[in-house]
Amino acid sequence: MYAYQCIYLADVYLCEAGKLLVVPMDGSHWFTMRSVVEKLIERGHELVVVMPEVSWQLGQSLNCTVKSYKTSYTLEDIDRAMKDFAGTHWTVRDDNMVSLWMGSGYNFFELVFSHCRSLFNDKKLVEYLKESSFDAVFVEPFDMCGLIVAKYLSLPSVVFTRAVFCHYLREATQCPNPLSYVPLNFVSSSDVMTFKERVWNHITHFQERLFCHHFFKSVLDFASEVFPEPVTLYDLFSHTSIWLIRTDFVFDYPKPVMPNMVYVGGINCHGGKPLSKATKPGSRTQHGYDPLT
Repeated sequence: MYAYQCIYLADVYLCEAGKLLVVPMDGSHWFTMRSVVEKLIERGHELVVVMPEVSWQLGQSLNCTVKSYKTSYTLEDIDRAMKDFAGTHWTVRDDNMVSLWMGSGYNFFELVFSHCRSLFNDKKLVEYLKESSFDAVFVEPFDMCGLIVAKYLSLPSVVFTRAVFCHYLREATQCPNPLSYVPLNFVSSSDVMTFKERVWNHITHFQERLFCHHFFKSVLDFASEVFPEPVTLYDLFSHTSIWLIRTDFVFDYPKPVMPNMVYVGGINCHGGKPLSKATKPGSRTQHGYDPLT
């Protein structure tokens, strides 16, 4: 990462730890990001984690500086909204993106998006961030707050994500996107599509453009208050320096990627345990498991 500066001298790498601002997102997003944060701390980097006071998992027992700010919602509010959103998944088809995200999902993410306004309303915290001379910002991009902070502080950003909702990853990285060959999210097609499936893939692409702008409207409205000129989602996403894609390329269909898109597959997996030794060669438990149990 940008915060890790090394030089090669006399056949030895000499490295200097850096100062990193971390803007995480709550929930399952934090489970995987935390493992990287802990490893960065272990390697000597100075980290500052900025998080809302109301959260499920953020910042618990972190051995680094944690800065929190008040939110306009309570834990009960976000629990209720999340319960409604989760219930929608049982009644709406996965490929019906508009129905899935514009109902109770929209209400839930409006709460999530609102915490960035709370961050910037804390003038003392914003002043601290401006004066702290960070090397880079480590962000989870879905709630957009980390991207707004990075652009506001004019710092390089390192995005850590499983995927990016809508089409902004492809556009921000200027990555080729052949719609006739690469199926989009929420489209249950393979990379070998029929003519009808290719047409539907294009239709879904246009639906994304209409839907996603509306979905992130409150984010854009707030970002336009932070910056002197109106900004677009492309402005925020394209500011990213490195994309750490939290998956393995073998799980996705073949598609072009750009040099600053790095697959970090396996980050969600626990380390494997050594297999037990077999007592008899050829026994069904030879490889450490019994297929009949």
